Amino acid sequence: MPGQLRRKAPLPVPERPFLALGLEGSANKFGAGVIKHSENGSTSVLSNIRHTYITPPGEGFQPRDTALHHREWALKVIKQCLIQAGVSIHDLDCICFTKGPGMGAPLQSVAIVARMLALMFDKPLVGVNHCVGHIEMGREITGAQNPVVLYVSGGNTQVIAYSRQCYRIFGETLDIAVGNCLDRFARVIDLSNDPSPGYNIEQEAKRGKRLLPLPYATKGMDISLSGILTSVEAYTMDKRFRRDGKPRENDNDDIITPADLCFSLQETVFAMLVEITERAMAHIGSKEVLIVGGVGCNERLQDMMGIMAKERGGQVFATDEREAK
Repeated sequence: MPGQLRRKAPLPVPERPFLALGLEGSANKFGAGVIKHSENGSTSVLSNIRHTYITPPGEGFQPRDTALHHREWALKVIKQCLIQAGVSIHDLDCICFTKGPGMGAPLQSVAIVARMLALMFDKPLVGVNHCVGHIEMGREITGAQNPVVLYVSGGNTQVIAYSRQCYRIFGETLDIAVGNCLDRFARVIDLSNDPSPGYNIEQEAKRGKRLLPLPYATKGMDISLSGILTSVEAYTMDKRFRRDGKPRENDNDDIITPADLCFSLQETVFAMLVEITERAMAHIGSKEVLIVGGVGCNERLQDMMGIMAKERGGQVFATDEREAK
């Protein structure tokens, strides 16, 4: 399970508390949060409010519709965020926003809101790299010192480590991201998008009883997921597949349920992620793993990574769904 350590901030100690408003909207969630940087170098999250654009089962979220959602909810979420933090927008020292990577139209909506507020209230505007934001938030929340980072989300799957003043990618997906793989399969078997397809696959997988064979595609430090997605989708066309999970009158025990497919998909994909993360740990000599991104909330992934890290005398750090997305 995630560890908790405290580290000394490498930045100069501020002479007074600094308040930053952060706006995020790279995908189907619009989020706003206020962070306080204290004089002693510590930081604290004063508020963290989000609203999610949820589509019907079997459907994904389109850029245009997602951007309209962000524009509709932006000011409501920001207002609630400031109220929860107990501060006024005049008290803020800067306004931060997700600069990218992400979906173009939703990112544009967030940038417009951030620039409008910065101009109206004469606040500095700070663009934040989406990936670095995930990593730095994870390090701040967990206290990880110098970890190998597994960044797994709907649009990214990367193994990252810090070296020579920048983050360097040691391995990544060669095609689709792990979150995208899970989301697309959730649509195939008509799982709900509320609260998220990946979460519902995780819950469905807990009821799985069969580990079905799927391609195991690690290529050095990289992985490939498109073939696994095609293979697991093919099982839904198998005559043994029962969409409702219940055997028919003349069935024997040889049936395939959606829970079995979710279980098999998770176990195979997560084993690949653990393998390439362990290789990165061996390469740089690290004893820490930090899991960030939306898929990083998955408890099964955390457990599998924890087993590997324990065998190496290491430790796993992870965030929950409040900070991971």
